[in-house]
Amino acid sequence: MRSEGQVRFIKISSRVQMAAASVALALLVGWGISMASMAWTQYRASADRASLLAREAHVATQEERMAAYGGDLEGVVEDLKARQEFLEAIEPMLPEDIREGETVSDSSSEAAETIEKVGALIPEARGLAEIEARQLAFVERLTRFADRRAERTANAMQKLGLDPQATLRRAEREALGGPLEILATSASGEVDPRFERLGLSLARMAALEASLDAIPQVSPTNMSQTRMSSGFGYRRDPFTRRGAMHRGLDFKGPRGSPIYAAADGRVSFVGRKSGYGNVVEVSHGNGVMTRYAHLSAFTSRVGDEVKAGDPIAKLGKTGRSTGPHLHFEVRINDRAVNPRPFLETAQDVLKEAREPDAAGSNE
Repeated sequence: MRSEGQVRFIKISSRVQMAAASVALALLVGWGISMASMAWTQYRASADRASLLAREAHVATQEERMAAYGGDLEGVVEDLKARQEFLEAIEPMLPEDIREGETVSDSSSEAAETIEKVGALIPEARGLAEIEARQLAFVERLTRFADRRAERTANAMQKLGLDPQATLRRAEREALGGPLEILATSASGEVDPRFERLGLSLARMAALEASLDAIPQVSPTNMSQTRMSSGFGYRRDPFTRRGAMHRGLDFKGPRGSPIYAAADGRVSFVGRKSGYGNVVEVSHGNGVMTRYAHLSAFTSRVGDEVKAGDPIAKLGKTGRSTGPHLHFEVRINDRAVNPRPFLETAQDVLKEAREPDAAGSNE
């Protein structure tokens, strides 16, 4: 610390060091989501990773850190404070490391050597060097955690026939911006590439996990009152008796039975469509839309925000229909896909994707 033109060294007790390190644990999820809106304008998956890894290889060498500790201890303290402010928004959700196949740099060996050298040459600064090493270890572990969570979510989406990369590209396009707040990890305003990599990894994780709620996962009818009467694909048309493509599932049941939203979303259409009769459409984000047709009544309006399982209409036989039933479609980028895999497996797949990250704790 510099005071009245003189430099004074500060001894930091182990209790203070532990307290400083523990401050780094706070609010991962909220911060990760807010980071997404800023970081996606910079995100390019493979290129960013390669670029950041290359930059990580050139930052904070032992010689540079030794020079900093020896020549400008006050600057080191300011850098650590800036990093601490960066980390204070992160919650303690760290499992054990999974190092096999990871692409995140590991500075633990270099940090240990730096601590020993600093401790030998500048004993008063050893505590600061230990705090810096703990911060970097925390950042690297959390980056692995975010990458692992994102990968697990991406795998779950692929099991359901969805493209996680398309979701990430769409999240980038749909970022609306807002006030620019520069996050720095040094007193000079620069960002350590390891911290930048953490931000990108958390943004990717947040974008993928936010998309899970858009996946149809709830039956649109009460299956104790209805039954599936027609599947997705080619069938004999009930009117022409000729082969035709059926782009959804039919659920036969009593007129007036409640119809439910299959996933969280926003009601985007309520009205009539040729052949479908009365229709409700719900947009779920990420290009996913569900359509509910042949309805007898509406219980939702355009603009309504709905949760999976909320009632939105009543079963009927309007439009091109031979009897009371629901025609249910799932469309991705306006292309009809088979809803059955979503309704039969989505809940189990998504439950697995949302479970606490236990994989790391067992390795």
